[in-house]
Amino acid sequence: MAEAGGWTNSARVVVLGKPGCHLCADAWGVVERVTDEFGATRAEVSLHDVSEPEREDYWDKIPVTFVDGERHDFWRVDEGRLRSVLNS
Repeated sequence: MAEAGGWTNSARVVVLGKPGCHLCADAWGVVERVTDEFGATRAEVSLHDVSEPEREDYWDKIPVTFVDGERHDFWRVDEGRLRSVLNS
């Protein structure tokens, strides 16, 4: 797996996705709701804006969620799990 770039630290929670991805839209909805609850920062990053090795690594896993710079979930965001990590 390629090591993710500095973009993973652009906010406490980062969602890597692509335009037109319905799973990405669903994930973003969960991330918005939970980060609002905790007052945590969030950011969206397009798969098109990352390095080629990162695109190759993540293209089949989007949306990919990162928390505090570490990969947290992929394909779907587990709301309870996200709440738990933000609460710790």
